[in-house]
Amino acid sequence: MEEFLAEVFEAGDESALLDEIMQIYGQDILQLVFSYVKNKTVAEDLTQEIFVKCYQALPSYKKQAKVRTWLWRIATNHCKDYLKSWYFRSVQAAGDEQQEFAASENIEDTMIQRDEDQELAAAVMELPVKYREVIYLYYFQELSIKDISDIAGLSQGTIKTRMRRAKSILKDRLEGMKDGK
Repeated sequence: MEEFLAEVFEAGDESALLDEIMQIYGQDILQLVFSYVKNKTVAEDLTQEIFVKCYQALPSYKKQAKVRTWLWRIATNHCKDYLKSWYFRSVQAAGDEQQEFAASENIEDTMIQRDEDQELAAAVMELPVKYREVIYLYYFQELSIKDISDIAGLSQGTIKTRMRRAKSILKDRLEGMKDGK
């Protein structure tokens, strides 16, 4: 994948390169952005803005990191900027978006699994951004600790600490949910 993108990059066709990046990483970036903003419409808008930034930054891409790591860094920084913005803090977006989960063959198992998945997703979405980010990138995007460290601009030790803390918070919340039922 990276080799193909490198070939397109060497050809100098930035439009074709952006098209390939959008095809390969578009859905992943949308999901990453949604994990930050928790609103589908805003996530779609921010995803478009991220790809515009990506296009503008293509000439300055130095190939020191994988394209995926570079793009994730742009996306996470853009999301953090949005969350710090006056607009986000001053304007309330209407409506909550919920994720759909895959179904299994047995309806009862499907309903139980869906309920558990929704509880887990809700618990992850309630985490503070610094913990939600590492959980999302590690478990949902299957990135390594090193890649997450590169994206977040933090040491691997900090990422591991945040991961442990996030797991602890999730464990407490999920056990609390079970005890409350």
